[in-house]
Amino acid sequence: GYGLDGLLRHRADRLFGILNGIDTAVWDPRSDPLIPAHYHPGDLSGKAEDKQALQEALGLPVGENQVIFGHIGRLVEQKGVDLIIDILPRLMAEPETQLAILGSGDPLLENALRGIAEEYPDRVGIFIGYDEPLAHLLEAGSDCFLMPSRFEPCGLNQMYSLRYGTVPIVHRTGGLADTVIDADTRRIVKGDANGFVFEHPTPEGLWWATERALAYYRRPHMWWEKLMLTGMKQDFSWQASAVKYLDVYRFTQENPARSPVEPA
Repeated sequence: GYGLDGLLRHRADRLFGILNGIDTAVWDPRSDPLIPAHYHPGDLSGKAEDKQALQEALGLPVGENQVIFGHIGRLVEQKGVDLIIDILPRLMAEPETQLAILGSGDPLLENALRGIAEEYPDRVGIFIGYDEPLAHLLEAGSDCFLMPSRFEPCGLNQMYSLRYGTVPIVHRTGGLADTVIDADTRRIVKGDANGFVFEHPTPEGLWWATERALAYYRRPHMWWEKLMLTGMKQDFSWQASAVKYLDVYRFTQENPARSPVEPA
């Protein structure tokens, strides 16, 4: 809370957290004009075509059996990009894994990623900068989305990923903890798991979740598809967020704050 933690906790009964919404007209795999193939929960076949297009766009070998881990964002420590770099040797040691990254930021991280792309030209595709069509293609064509942010007030890319059936791997913090439900045994049985969550923003924490995702991906495909569909069917639209704002406004009308000097 940047020094406000005590005050915020003291006033917790007057505070409400509401997620940002996403523009579901712009980010929709059913109709997105920036991806070559459309798909939806009733027919996921177009995602394989988008995966191939992503591989071609980044100069990676085309293969349906490859597991593509994607990342989009500012290349800064807050976003945990250094954690992705730290786990690269272990990720590359796994057969049939590829990494796709789009972003810009800290020159040291940019150069580190360029070096990794040169070291693994058939496994890692890096685009330094920002490209809107590529961002949409990366969300549609990846299998998993890495989002190991050290802190994240809300986050949007994990919600784009869920909508596009790209299973997120996230650090349990802020809005990531509010939107991604870990695929542990209980949640899988309950049917609300939609991704993989780790507790500590360390290379070991991120790799623990990534290993679990790989093991899950290698199960019969129906299990992975279940995770995809759970995320795709969730509503992260501004319409849903707007309803929650209205609820807060009604609450404030019905429960006005008392003056500090007013007796209870």
